[in-house]
Amino acid sequence: MQRWRGLDQIPGGWGRCVLTIGVFDGVHRGHQRLIAHAVERARERGLPCVLMTFDPHPSEVVRPGSHPAQLTTLRRRAELAEQLGVDVFFVLPFTREVSQVPAEEFVHAMLVERLHAAEIVVGENFTFGHKAAGDIGLLARLGERFGFEVETDALVSGPVRRADDPEGASVTFSSTYIRSCIDAGDVTAAAAALGRHHRLEGIVVRGAGRGGAELGFPTANLSTPPHAAIPADGVYAAWFTHRRRGSAERGETCPAAVSVGSNPTFSGTERTVEAYVLDVAADFYGEHVDLDFVRRLRPMVRFDGVEQLIAQMHDDVERTRRVLADEG
Repeated sequence: MQRWRGLDQIPGGWGRCVLTIGVFDGVHRGHQRLIAHAVERARERGLPCVLMTFDPHPSEVVRPGSHPAQLTTLRRRAELAEQLGVDVFFVLPFTREVSQVPAEEFVHAMLVERLHAAEIVVGENFTFGHKAAGDIGLLARLGERFGFEVETDALVSGPVRRADDPEGASVTFSSTYIRSCIDAGDVTAAAAALGRHHRLEGIVVRGAGRGGAELGFPTANLSTPPHAAIPADGVYAAWFTHRRRGSAERGETCPAAVSVGSNPTFSGTERTVEAYVLDVAADFYGEHVDLDFVRRLRPMVRFDGVEQLIAQMHDDVERTRRVLADEG
């Protein structure tokens, strides 16, 4: 799969393509169906499939300070797009100038003149151009004028059981819904909408030097990217995978008990993400880590003494083993 960033990376002599457009944060089950539709149409036409996305999130440019929690990094989005059969992952840097381009000019200058779209596949709620003035109706009319076809996909819904609604209900899969699940700590419901576990990425850094190894549970402390969607405070069963700096290869995946919060037993104030990797004695300092959250085991609580905390940590580890063994 080719990866482009910016219009200047579109190769000279670039031919026609089938294009799908969106932020695609999460590449959730709705996104997956849309992307698969675009890939299918590209194969039928004998053309490459281009996925066009934006960085940073448009809301941060239009309303600074409003960046939503990020479900996937750009690198992860590209990986998932490649798995779905996309030929080109194209990132358009979203600037104030881009946000002010009128809808018709956006289509003509970027989608027609530069990307040479033969067909555009988007969701039924797709909008574009300055102040999101363009909609599916305008896109279809512009397609008639400039010679490209437009196909739309309906939003995808399905049954999901949430922690606060064990009987389950049908929900529309969206990045907003998934963020609400993660914010509530319901990583199981988030996974049902994502079609896989929610992943949090980060670099292992030195911790506060308090608790951890001295208690018999040395942890890998993660520094996460800005705006990362971090689950609610609590303890989670998760899969831990690391890759060494400078390498794209993922290492062994191991079970881990993950603590998210400020460590109230030690009067902590800074929110941290700490992973105790089961049955592995290694120093992961400086390495890139992926945490795939499987289930929330309990909320974060303050214990009256270290002995109670250690007993609870042993219980957390055993519960993590059982949860992940059931998965495997």
